[in-house]
Parts: sequence; C-alpha cells; structure tokens
Amino acid sequence: MRTEKVSRTEAGDAKYIRMTTEPVEKLITKLAVPTIISMLVTTFYNLADTLFVRQLENDSMVAAVGVVLPLMSIIQAFGFFCGHGSGNYISRAFGRRDYKDAETMAATGFGYAFLFGMLFAVIGLIFRQPLAVLLGAKTEATIAATIDYMTYILLATPFMTGAIVMNNQLRMQGNAFFAMIGLTSGAIVNLVLDPLLIFKAGDTLFSGAITMPFGAGMGVAGAALATAVSQVISFVLLAVGMGKSDNIKIRLRNFSPKFFYLRGIVQGGLPSLARQGLASVATACLNHSIGLYLITDEMIDAVQAAMTGTSKIMMFLSSALIGFGQGFQPVCGFNYGAKKYDRVRRAYYFCVRVSAVALVALAALGYVFAEPITLAVAGSSPLAAEIAAFAFRAQLVVFPLMSWVILCNMMLQTMGMTVRATTVAMLRQGLTFIPCVLLLPLLCQAVGAQPLLGIQLSQPVADIISFGVSLPIGISVLKEMKKAA
Repeated sequence: MRTEKVSRTEAGDAKYIRMTTEPVEKLITKLAVPTIISMLVTTFYNLADTLFVRQLENDSMVAAVGVVLPLMSIIQAFGFFCGHGSGNYISRAFGRRDYKDAETMAATGFGYAFLFGMLFAVIGLIFRQPLAVLLGAKTEATIAATIDYMTYILLATPFMTGAIVMNNQLRMQGNAFFAMIGLTSGAIVNLVLDPLLIFKAGDTLFSGAITMPFGAGMGVAGAALATAVSQVISFVLLAVGMGKSDNIKIRLRNFSPKFFYLRGIVQGGLPSLARQGLASVATACLNHSIGLYLITDEMIDAVQAAMTGTSKIMMFLSSALIGFGQGFQPVCGFNYGAKKYDRVRRAYYFCVRVSAVALVALAALGYVFAEPITLAVAGSSPLAAEIAAFAFRAQLVVFPLMSWVILCNMMLQTMGMTVRATTVAMLRQGLTFIPCVLLLPLLCQAVGAQPLLGIQLSQPVADIISFGVSLPIGISVLKEMKKAA
C-alpha cells in the first residue's frame, strides 16, 4: 500500500512539473491533437447517423433524429456536469499536489453520473410517447420514428454518462491519448454498424453508388442501436484506459456522498449542465417554433430535417475548436491551481489567436461549398436542401466569433469561476437563442418577410449577442490574473 502511495505521488509530481514548466504552446499543441481527433471522430459519427438516415429518403426520419437531439443534450448535460465538475477539481488538486483528494473526487463524479444515467433511462423508457411530443415531434410519422430512435438511446444512457465522465477525467489529468482511443474506437464501431443495421439487403445508398448485400433493415431504430452499442464499447475501453494510464484510478470504494465533493462538482460542472441543458430546451423550442409558424406537415418535416442537418454540420465544425480548447483546459487547471497566472493568460491568448484564424478558413470553405455539404445530411427533399443551405451560410458568417465565446467559457469553468462561467455557458444556446427563435419569426412577419427567415437567422443573431456579452467578462478575468501575477 505504501509503495502504491509513493508511486502515485511520484507520478503526480512528474506530471505537475511538466504541466507547470514546459512552454504552454508546446503543451497545448501536444494535448490538443488527440482531443481534436477525438472530437472530430465523435461528432462525425453523430453526423453519420443523419447522413445514413438521409439515404432512407424520408424527411420524417431525419426530423426524428433532430427531435431526439434535446434528449441527447440532457443526457450529455449530466455527463458533462459530473465529468467537467470532477475533472476540473482533479486538475486543480494536482496543481496543489493533493492526490488523495483527487482520487476521492474521481470515484464520486463517476458514481453520480452512472446513477443518474440509470434513473433517467428508466423514466424515459416508461414515458416515451409523451416525451417524443414534448421534445417537438409534430406529425404522426415523426412521433413514431422518434420513439423508435430514442428507445435504444435511453437503454445506453448509463454507459453514455459514465463514458463522458471517464473521458473528461482522463483529459483533465493530461492523458488525452487514452481518451482519444476510447472515443474513436466507439465511433468507428458506430460507422460500421450504421449501414448494417439501418438498411436491408438490396437497398441502395448515395444515389445508387452502393447496394447493400445484407443488413437488418431496422430503419431509424438501427441508427440508434448503432449509437448505443458504440457507447457501451467506448465505456469499456475508457475504463481500461483509466486502469492502464498513470491517472488517478476510479475505485468505487472511494465514492463520497459528502456535500463538500458534491459542491466541487457543482462549481466545476454547473456551466456544462447549464449549457447542455439549455441546448436541450433550445432545440425543443426550435422544433415547437417550426410547428407554430409553419402549416403543412410536408413543410414542417422539411424544415425540421433542414435545421437538424445544419445543426449537425455546425456541431462537427465546432468540434475542432472544442477539441483544441480541451487541450488548453488541463494546462489552465494545473497552472491556475499552482498560481502561475501568467502561464494561464499566455495559454489563453495563444488558443484564441490560433482558433480564430482556423475558424475563418473553415467558414470561408463552408460558405463556398454550402449546397453539396448540406445536401448530404439535411433531409431528402429539394425544399429541405434549400432551407439548410441558407441557414448554414448565415451561421458561418459569424462562426469565427465562437473562438472567444467557447474558449472563454472553458477558461472560466476550469478555474472554478462558477457564476461567470455559467453565464457565458448559458448564452449561445439558451439565454439568447431561445428568445431569438421564438421572437424573430414574429418580427419577420411584422415586416412582411416569411417566418422561416426568422428561424434560419436565430442562431447567427444569438451568436453575435453571445460574443458581445462574453467579451468583457473574459477581459475582466484576464485583467484580474494580470494584477494577481
């Protein structure tokens, strides 16, 4: 036991020295490469669900994937709440060299997440039909497809929340490689299973380019089952990674129900819960707004399919920025815990500069090729494709502003500045988007334009407002650190 304690202390001290002395640019780049790959692959397989479901030539099924997005956001919200809360706490504990405290938090964060996942799965499975309507399914066809899709997602919920916690704890301790292996392996399994479970023998994909030799023919439910299986595999591989790495190990005997640790999770995880939770509400509001301002079933399904596809594409593009920010977070946490504030500021400005340039390039490329990009995922009808292309271009115009908004939120959250971090986290897909998606269609009607225009412009307008609010918040914190250094 003593040997294990000495070994753990030596490993922690070595990691502390590396994270607080190496040039921050080098550290962030090294840590960001695997997290960017993880985020891109993970988000791509979420996008792939829509891509393959799109081949069914049924807007209702594509719309169902979008309707279930709020449910996925809620599940992820509690996973990130426990994962970011415990992970941020652990990284600061490493900065203080308090490894026993970090070990207790690791088990506590995981335990709360898995228990929530089990509870949510049971309640969701019991109330599937009313839940589908609450999430924004409007037509009978979309309600039926939504129930099919959400069933398997709910069954996998405990594994999803548990995997999110382990991924974040690995990252925040500077072991992004093991996190990447766990997530990307599950993503690859999903990509392989999607066509095998969705289609049956003889079905053609991608305008006849591929003919399926065999398959289960489960339709949209097959996409959900593929996701569920991939989440279980990621969970298992991440658990192995936790055991093999030089990380703090998750031992359930170390779980502590003490309020002190729950408070630590809340302080570090509340911004994630607020962001993801409000993203769920925002997507449901979008679905209900579409049903409120549009009349025919055909139009409703087309717009829901179009906005689902656009949302998935933007999530994929944003994942590179989020992955880069995840490389910044452990550097931020270790150095903030060690009171090396100059290194935190230097790391933050480096990330903002690099990400802003990258997002400008991505936005320009996406703007030029908007039609073929959106056509691949945004519903099967020409109407859905046209709606998606405009919405996609509108969001790309303001996309570079997200380099400040997202990285500012990550910095504040990692440093444990709960109120300011939660405020920034709630902006983009909550405090600004929800009023926009409910009011802009009315404003467009008032000036003689189509309500659809207001729906398409809701996210870009919300992004502009979010940048305007988060800019002074981030600057004030950076100034505080400069004075304290």
